[in-house]
Amino acid sequence: MQQVKDILKKFDPLKDKYISREFQAYGIYLAEKLDDYRHKSLYIKLAKYIPRAILEKALSFVLDSNARRKGALFMWKLKEMGAIEKYLKNTTPPKTRKRAAK
Repeated sequence: MQQVKDILKKFDPLKDKYISREFQAYGIYLAEKLDDYRHKSLYIKLAKYIPRAILEKALSFVLDSNARRKGALFMWKLKEMGAIEKYLKNTTPPKTRKRAAK
């Protein structure tokens, strides 16, 4: 696991302009380890709201397995641990549509 100072030393504002926070770098790290770069925004959101200890535990579970779909197994493990319901419950407000008054 990299520390923030190590990430900032390697940070190039021209090349890495979309990674400005530590949780974003950790989300990209998760996507690379799980071979699921397509869902990197999901892993960034998970890294923002779920504590690292829980993410590390789920990641070590997945890396020890021989799963073909590591991303799916990672999400299953987070759900089994109860992290999805506990930490992501109120992160996005429900979308409501207001009607125009007539």
